[in-house]
Amino acid sequence: MDTSNTGFSKTGLIRIRDVLERHVDSGRIPGLVALVGRGEETHVEVLGTMHHGGGAPMRRDTIFRMASTSKPVTIAAAMVLLDECRLRLDDPVEPWLPELADPRVLARVDGPLDDTVPARRPITIRDVLTSTFGLGMDMTVLGTPIMNAVFEQGLTPNLPQPMPEPDEWMRRLGALPLMHQPGESWQYQISSDLLGVLVARVTGQPFETFLRERIFDPLGMRDTGFHVPADRVERLPTLYAPDPRTGEFTVWDEAEGGRWSRPPAFQGGGGGLVSTADDYHAYFRMLLNHGLHRGERILSRPAVELMTTNRLTPEQSSARNTLARDNVHVSFGQGQHGGWGMGMAVRTYRGDYAPVGQFGWDGGSGTSTYADPQHQLTGILLTQVGASVPDSVHLMHDFWTTLYQALDD
Repeated sequence: MDTSNTGFSKTGLIRIRDVLERHVDSGRIPGLVALVGRGEETHVEVLGTMHHGGGAPMRRDTIFRMASTSKPVTIAAAMVLLDECRLRLDDPVEPWLPELADPRVLARVDGPLDDTVPARRPITIRDVLTSTFGLGMDMTVLGTPIMNAVFEQGLTPNLPQPMPEPDEWMRRLGALPLMHQPGESWQYQISSDLLGVLVARVTGQPFETFLRERIFDPLGMRDTGFHVPADRVERLPTLYAPDPRTGEFTVWDEAEGGRWSRPPAFQGGGGGLVSTADDYHAYFRMLLNHGLHRGERILSRPAVELMTTNRLTPEQSSARNTLARDNVHVSFGQGQHGGWGMGMAVRTYRGDYAPVGQFGWDGGSGTSTYADPQHQLTGILLTQVGASVPDSVHLMHDFWTTLYQALDD
């Protein structure tokens, strides 16, 4: 590729490829697709194979399980509804989510489920969109009654039991107390899945249908959805979750007959999408263009600004900072960004090579997707190795470290 006038140095792009090749050549990353874009220019690296041990080569249009990098994309459905005044940030969710009316809150996060106090106020749309409605994943309190109940009820993805259909999911969610008062503290994951139910009930359409009509189709995201059709399944690689003790490759999901080979009962906004590097590039370029795509308005500029700037107070982000700072042995150093907008992390301090203002998120299936307004930069890194071991996360760190060195300014 001609690298003149792209904003990337030739030497820097060679270094990116060399580092990516090193990870693939190690045998710990079977294959990957990496896309870097600046302005209208893109550079793509496609390395390795679709399966551990060989087989078909990776392709630029390989479809990956996006895991938690679904969050920055699915949030756009709610932003459309805000733009159209079909939702208001500080309206209670009760008219659409009556299961969450009159919530109870645990007296202590680690206490019994029947030791509760009334919520001080109703849960609002803002609480859901900022992941502060009061219930979510918290790795710092694993083993407590509330976290055990969340797992037992199938309220999160990636468990042996599949998530139930949305109305049953809501019934189970509404039967549990909150961990924190509404608006008090950032909590991971469940808000993003709750978002999909909210959008479906407000619009009277399946979540994916609304996303496709308002986001995917206008952006040309043809390969993005909640399952892979049969005529494209050969483009879906095997997903691995290596054994944390031995590193031995263990299949977590096959393409043929796997979890994404058919439409799911629950369309999970928190981690259910499949997509490609080019589809995600189109989405993040739209955000960098303040909601515009090839002259067509997808989201308003204020909606994009709400999504991509920090929405948390220091008190709300305390739990998030503790999770990132004190659990690096679990996250392998990911998650230390400082802030959270709507559906995505926002860097509020310079903790590594990325500058303040970079936004996006990572996925436990080996995906990393961010955009940087300061440099008009997008980076998409996709592989098929889960974060049960640090290999895919180390790859992410090295990708971003070399990418920022490649900027030719």
